[in-house]
Amino acid sequence: MNKKWLEVLGLICLFVSLLTLAITLTINARWLYQWDIGHLNLLDMTILSEKELLHNFDQLMRYLNTPWVTELKMTDFPVSTSGALHFYEVKKLFLLNYGLLIVTIGPSIWYLRRLVKQHRLWELIQPFRIAVVVPIVVAFLMAVNFDRFFIMFHGVFFNNDAWIFNPATDPIINVLPETFFLHCFILFFILLEIFLLLPVIIGKRALKKER
Repeated sequence: MNKKWLEVLGLICLFVSLLTLAITLTINARWLYQWDIGHLNLLDMTILSEKELLHNFDQLMRYLNTPWVTELKMTDFPVSTSGALHFYEVKKLFLLNYGLLIVTIGPSIWYLRRLVKQHRLWELIQPFRIAVVVPIVVAFLMAVNFDRFFIMFHGVFFNNDAWIFNPATDPIINVLPETFFLHCFILFFILLEIFLLLPVIIGKRALKKER
């Protein structure tokens, strides 16, 4: 593989690294859920205290984030067979995201170091200018009709309807309302935009220094 294709691969890895980093920071934003407990009055939907609710949330996240935790158990929330299937599929997506982040970090660093060494950081400007537009377009579509966006999102990533929880058998859904996921998407798009803008800013500064 010649150096040109290696650099193309490096650029792709950089995109993937930034995308998966934004996802990683979003899905682990415990502070956002803690904020939504008060903002969305989630304690009105359960008999649990905030401390107990967060403990169950942490149990769920530990299952989703940890490969060696193979069974989902929450102290105060039962999980149906359908609910367990959905969370298992979410877990696989979480681990795929982490795997992609780990695999692409090395090539991304190599690519950036190469650009720095050859004084070519300005080459980041154009591809990331284009990339910045994509999250804006998707976020706009989300803002127009989040319910439809949410359904389409699940249609893309899941091939069943296990994500449609029955509160009677999976009461966890009462404290994981759709609005919380809206806030997660908003946080994700903000982080992704920041990460995609950084290479543009860095590239422009490097270009000024070269002149």
